[in-house]
Amino acid sequence: MHPRLAQAQLYGILDLGYVAADQLLAVAEELCRGGVDLLQLRAKGFAAEEVEYMARVVKPLLLEHDVPLIINDFPEVARAIGADGVHIGQDDGSLADARVIVGESMWVGRSTHSPAQAQAALDEGFDYIGFGPLFPTPTKLGRPGIGLEKIALVEQSVGSHIPVFCIGGITFTTLPQVIASGARRVVIVSALLQSPDIAAAVREVKAQLTHG
Repeated sequence: MHPRLAQAQLYGILDLGYVAADQLLAVAEELCRGGVDLLQLRAKGFAAEEVEYMARVVKPLLLEHDVPLIINDFPEVARAIGADGVHIGQDDGSLADARVIVGESMWVGRSTHSPAQAQAALDEGFDYIGFGPLFPTPTKLGRPGIGLEKIALVEQSVGSHIPVFCIGGITFTTLPQVIASGARRVVIVSALLQSPDIAAAVREVKAQLTHG
């Protein structure tokens, strides 16, 4: 595992489905102040040039806070801005396709929705995976939750080699169940972005992950 990925517990997402473009910097600042370990820019429905512009806006802030920046869906944008990583879904091509664009040193993560997909991502050589959605979530409309039963299995088989970030509908209410089921790392989106005090919410999650 890359040391920075191995140390990461909380993976935050600047999701344009929840954050207005003119609030990106303010929200990123709060996430960083709270102690998020990684931060992804997710801008579904935006053109590559728009995503690149937004990434260039937030990148200096993340550098200031020493928080790695990951770009969702756009390897060419990740390469253009010198991001730390790129994240791709099951239908976004192979790792080899991404490596042609971003090179060998950039992290490449994969979304997975079953133990078989998680194992396939490990075998293919991805640097980390997202595993979920654990619960139904507006972020992934129409995709059923896969539940908590397979977390321990995936942590044992895949998580001993690359980081597994559990994702999907995780809230302050469900987080203790997720941790009790074996999760060591999580991605939380709406519960953080819609919190009245984002930095405090991040600190709360980090405390639960550290002591859970």
